Amino acid sequence: MTYKLLTPGPLTTTMSVKETMLQDRCTWDDEYKALTQSIRQNLLEVALVSSDTYTAVLMQGSGSFTVESVLTTAVGAEDHILFITNGAYGERMTQIAQTIDLNYTVYAVPYNEVPTKEQVTQLLQQNDHITHVAMVHCETTTGILNPIEEMGSVVAAFNKVFIVDAMSSFGGVPIDFEKCHIDYLVSSANKCIEGVPGFGFVIAKRAVLQQTAHQARSVALDLYDQWRVMEIDGKWRFTSPTHVVAAFAQALQELQQEGGVEARYQRYKENNALLRKEMARYHFHPYIEPTYQSPIITTFLFPHAHFDFQAFYHEMKANGFVLYPGKLTEVDTFRVGNIGDVHKEDMQRLMLSVKKYMEVVQ
Repeated sequence: MTYKLLTPGPLTTTMSVKETMLQDRCTWDDEYKALTQSIRQNLLEVALVSSDTYTAVLMQGSGSFTVESVLTTAVGAEDHILFITNGAYGERMTQIAQTIDLNYTVYAVPYNEVPTKEQVTQLLQQNDHITHVAMVHCETTTGILNPIEEMGSVVAAFNKVFIVDAMSSFGGVPIDFEKCHIDYLVSSANKCIEGVPGFGFVIAKRAVLQQTAHQARSVALDLYDQWRVMEIDGKWRFTSPTHVVAAFAQALQELQQEGGVEARYQRYKENNALLRKEMARYHFHPYIEPTYQSPIITTFLFPHAHFDFQAFYHEMKANGFVLYPGKLTEVDTFRVGNIGDVHKEDMQRLMLSVKKYMEVVQ
């Protein structure tokens, strides 16, 4: 059975993206290296940034591998990084920092709240040894959308390096790099670009990245060395996921054909609005208030104390939809993704399935 993955990635891809993976490719072939270079340039075009100021680096592995490559490369032994967190993926960055022995401070807020520029300003005023600030744009834990433009302005005012985990937002939510003062943005092939899992990418300011030579605490995750080698002719330092790379190139084309980031954003927003409206009919209420809700993934509270999520999950799967469990520890929730090759008619079919299920169990 073919399922619609209503998840934050991996997600449902188009048949044309899948078919691109049927051809085998050689990592040393000039055509493949040219494909890598075209992806790097296309990512800068999606980001609406100049290749004179920014560069794109592709990194094997999941999104977390790529986040770690930035942290291990960008933050030196004498540096100190401030993590702004309100979810599991911000907390994962702190786990990475602890493991690779970075100097760090954490500013944490509850999962259903956003950080404030006043608090970040105060922290930077009181801790002038902080050199870097990192945060997640769209926290997939809940679907909350954090104010990176506000935070970026504060970070820039103190002349710090700003690292943004835009894993679940880049390509699906407009991001103004200049207004956000982004130095490093991290994302993954299997998110809003709608490719498949296998590599992540970093869009970095050239001048900032160029200062990080010999700083990484890892060989495989050395972002500077990956960029240095890739910059020459598009070669990856180690074996790359060739099928995934080709699929991503196709997905980038399809993003452009859809109308770019703004058009995809509108589709995701429509999916999200329909979902929230219809789920409310059956007493499924969002965990995140509308002001901070992203169009990427929506977290719903259980409708009552006796709600059986596993039974609900399997019924939705039997109807062709795969949902996502919650990651929260204090509140019972589950999540529904709005991204991927998912359209209004898919959300409508999902709601028919929810309606039938809830009418039976109630």
